[in-house]
Amino acid sequence: MQFNELNLSEELIRAVDELGFSEMTEIQAQSIPLLLQGRDVVGRSNTGTGKTAAFGIPAVESITDDDRRSPVVLILCPTRELAMQACEEIRKFAKFKRSVKACAVYGGASMERQIMELKRGANIIIGTPGRVMDHMRRRTLRTDNLRTVILDEADEMLNMGFREDIEAILADVPEERQTVLFSATMPPEILAITEKYQRDPVQIKIKSSQKTVELIEQHFFQVAMGRKTDALKLLLSAYSPDSAMVFCNTKRMVDELTDELAKSGFRAAGIHGDMKQLQRTQVMNSFKSRATAILVATDVAARGIDVSGIDTVFNYDLPQDNEYYIHRIGRTGRAGLAGKAYTLITGRRQLSDLKDIARYTKAEITELPLPDRSCIADIKKEKLTLEIAGIDERPDSGAYEILDALAAKGIDSREAAARLISSRLRTELAGLPEFDMPKPLKKGSRSGAKTVRIDLSIGRSKHIAPNFILGALVDATGMTGQDFGKIDIFDNHTTVEVPEAESDYIIDSTNPMKINGHPVEVKLYKGGSSKERPYRQFADKRGSGRKFNDRGRKKRTDIFGDSIPDRRKRPKKHH
Repeated sequence: MQFNELNLSEELIRAVDELGFSEMTEIQAQSIPLLLQGRDVVGRSNTGTGKTAAFGIPAVESITDDDRRSPVVLILCPTRELAMQACEEIRKFAKFKRSVKACAVYGGASMERQIMELKRGANIIIGTPGRVMDHMRRRTLRTDNLRTVILDEADEMLNMGFREDIEAILADVPEERQTVLFSATMPPEILAITEKYQRDPVQIKIKSSQKTVELIEQHFFQVAMGRKTDALKLLLSAYSPDSAMVFCNTKRMVDELTDELAKSGFRAAGIHGDMKQLQRTQVMNSFKSRATAILVATDVAARGIDVSGIDTVFNYDLPQDNEYYIHRIGRTGRAGLAGKAYTLITGRRQLSDLKDIARYTKAEITELPLPDRSCIADIKKEKLTLEIAGIDERPDSGAYEILDALAAKGIDSREAAARLISSRLRTELAGLPEFDMPKPLKKGSRSGAKTVRIDLSIGRSKHIAPNFILGALVDATGMTGQDFGKIDIFDNHTTVEVPEAESDYIIDSTNPMKINGHPVEVKLYKGGSSKERPYRQFADKRGSGRKFNDRGRKKRTDIFGDSIPDRRKRPKKHH
């Protein structure tokens, strides 16, 4: 369906044409006619399907010359970025409608400046629930004349704890209103709000999981624990994306990864919720202008980021929710363009989680091998060849003068070009990490990977069992139980077999560490007395190995290696 088929004002059609919109997306085609009629709507649609235009165009069209002095449309968004983005889009739609004044209100920005904007007669208010509540309490935002309330990314607002604010706002606005809700998912909390605050809403469900990802090429890389940053550097060097987003699960990881990438010469910047608004705005402006090529972000901070031309998305951390995966990779492959999404995973559990995501999205996520230095060198050579071949303009006279001067020194033009190309390649390959993919330990067989032993300063005297040791190591490193080998418990220390390639990472990750309340130091095992015999031994074949105590007698143990009392012994008779 075309936009010009709608009964829109001439000013709005002109703005839509100028933005290059012609064919409506599915969510727009289904929701815009209903919203223009004043119906309550519940729209279920994922990121990248054109929701902002779906509610923004009817909102702009609803404003008349009589609405110049008071708010008549309120749009609630979960984050500052999304509020700013929605306000910017609505202003574009309202470019030729002078009666429309949009104002964004959100935390982390000047309250006084927002009050001034509201006093000038803003009639479409876009804001976060907390700041909207602040303005309502101050009476700087009056809701008496509101005709339409729109909840954008409603599920995310509930996840962020805004339910009480949302209900307080809806309870304070006129009952005779249009209530619109857009959400990627429909948890019970959303349905409760729908039932309580909407009147005979029309349900619109867009099966966009497949539509959002079908143009995106999706791959994953298996990476050894502790080597994800090095792997990401290799991939960024190999693919050289013009504009990429890297997703992490924590704010701390965003900061650490951004620092590491910047130190390696990548034009990277990070964004998360703890940053001040001015800093976030500067980062986004830099990313939009391509001064920053790589944006490292958390899921919440990325809400509302709508930057065209993102060609690659990297999942540094596996998302904590299947829907987040769709939201993440939906940043690329927009407007019918192809995109790429790469996910870094560690261990069998993450591989299983990724398979669940693939089933959920009905997408094919294929494994690729990490490129090595020689592979990246070949890629750089090919790109440089195409770059030089693509230069159309003829060299100026100064270039030939340099070649003549070099020829006089015995350096012909071929040698001169080879030296320049060699220098360029050396520069581009200089910061690449050395990366040898270690072979993982496999259950029942360790012939494929070289192992060493680490030493933990806790043993039998502290009543430690093998499952305590294994649980603490798994928790501290994020590795799986299958990644650790034989555990020997002595009186005052314990040794554990680990992959040699991971030993430094394991030692770094476990210092300091507590096991059963006792502080433990972890270091590389240097060997001990040959007379020293372990109290307990524990291997991958849980429950199938024969365990011995320090006297060499057989012991009955459970699957974790703990002793099982021998109930066959008769109790002593008391005389």
